[in-house]
Amino acid sequence: MDKQAKIGESIEEIEAIYRNAIRLQKLTNDILDVSRIESQLLVLNKKQFNLEELISSIINEYNESQKGKNLLVEFKGDRNIIVKADKDRIAQVISNLLNNAVKFTKDEPEGTISISCQRKDDDEDDDNNNNNYVLVSVKDTGKGIDHEIFPKLFSKFITTSTSTSKSSNDGIGIGLFVSKAIVEAHGGKIWAENNSDGK
Repeated sequence: MDKQAKIGESIEEIEAIYRNAIRLQKLTNDILDVSRIESQLLVLNKKQFNLEELISSIINEYNESQKGKNLLVEFKGDRNIIVKADKDRIAQVISNLLNNAVKFTKDEPEGTISISCQRKDDDEDDDNNNNNYVLVSVKDTGKGIDHEIFPKLFSKFITTSTSTSKSSNDGIGIGLFVSKAIVEAHGGKIWAENNSDGK
């Protein structure tokens, strides 16, 4: 093997080590978050920030890391929405939802994931008389969620794959549990739904 080939192989090995280190760090943080949630020690650091800028930065980072692949992530919705929330925690929720959508969409020939945010200024369907909130949605063109999974989707250690289709990238099923706790700690709600065609 020539010197150039050895260098190329070493770079690939270093990149694999880096990716696995990032995955391990995320898993460790998620497990710590579960412990905080169950001990009611989840603390929010609320500050004002531009929600659209945060979502766009997450999308840009993902698209940059996936160059050359057929999965497109795009932003749709209102611009310049200022919210008061824990920016890092909201970023964690959106990233978790994006990663979940990717799992369902990555095998599609031309998969698309849309993340949107919309101001909601009326009190329709609002039991708390809170008429100033933002709806963030993550929509994908993937296969959809099995109806048997829906009731327990946001529970701990629930994965959306069947035992026969489970892969090493499926995780251990705590991302949505953590996301639900973060959203509810902000006074919000989180849910999932399929389109009428089951997707």
